[in-house]
Amino acid sequence: MRTKVNIFTDDLKLKIVQDYLSTGISQEELKKKYNFTGCNNIYNWMRKFGLSKPNEDQIQLHRAMRVEKQKSSSEQELELKVKNLEEELKREQFKTLALNTMINIAERELKVDIRKKSGAKR
Repeated sequence: MRTKVNIFTDDLKLKIVQDYLSTGISQEELKKKYNFTGCNNIYNWMRKFGLSKPNEDQIQLHRAMRVEKQKSSSEQELELKVKNLEEELKREQFKTLALNTMINIAERELKVDIRKKSGAKR
């Protein structure tokens, strides 16, 4: 009697390969999790998608990058403060543009000089 053959889509195969490469789960655990059999399925799929298991140098680089990404609470607070200040700056720039536009319209419509003239008085 023949066993049932699971046919996986390329998206699911890629997901399984990414799980294998990123989480460090063994092939046996992945076989149980996704309910498939076969000795070299994951390696065949890796070859199909042009992926390879990272070597030790790549693993150390990835770990170092992950440590850099973890930010302390003070860094997070500073980033939030910078974001708020940037939003406030945008509002003030918009306000300045609106005021300059109002002055330009008033000078044109009323034919009155509103802005201070540059230069020294005598």
